[in-house]
Amino acid sequence: LGSISTLVHEEAVVSTQSTGSDKVADDLTRRAETFGIFLDDISITHLTFGRDFVTAVESKQVAQQEAERSRFYVEKAEFEKQAAIISAEGDAMAAKMLSSAFDQVGDSLIELRKMEAAEEIASNLAASRNVTYLPRDKGMLLNLPTQ
Repeated sequence: LGSISTLVHEEAVVSTQSTGSDKVADDLTRRAETFGIFLDDISITHLTFGRDFVTAVESKQVAQQEAERSRFYVEKAEFEKQAAIISAEGDAMAAKMLSSAFDQVGDSLIELRKMEAAEEIASNLAASRNVTYLPRDKGMLLNLPTQ
C-alpha cells in the first residue's frame, strides 16, 4: 500500500479525495490480483501526511487568502476612485447648472434661500422653551416714560 499511495501525489489526494481514493483502490486491486487475491471493496479510513506537507498546505492556503484579500482591497480602491470621479463630475455639472441659472434669473434664488433659512431658524426658535421675545420698546416692561 505504501508504494501505491506514493503514486498518488499527496496534494491531489487533498484536493480531490474521491479521485485519489479511486486511483489507490484500482492500483491496489490490480497489484493484489497478480498474487491471486481478489479485492471486492476498499475503504481508506485513515490517511495522514507529514508535518512538512501539512505546514506547506496551510501556508499555501494562507498565502491564497492574503492574495484574495489584497485583490479585494485593490478592487475596493478602484471602485472608490471611480465613485470619487463620478461625484466630482456631478458636482461640476451642478455648479455649471447653478451658474447658468443665476445668470438667467439673477440673485433672486439666493434671496429666496436666505428667506427660507431665516423662516426655518425663526420657527425653531419659536418652538424652543428657552427663548423669550421682548419688544423693542424698552419702556413697556418697566412702565418708564419714553422720550
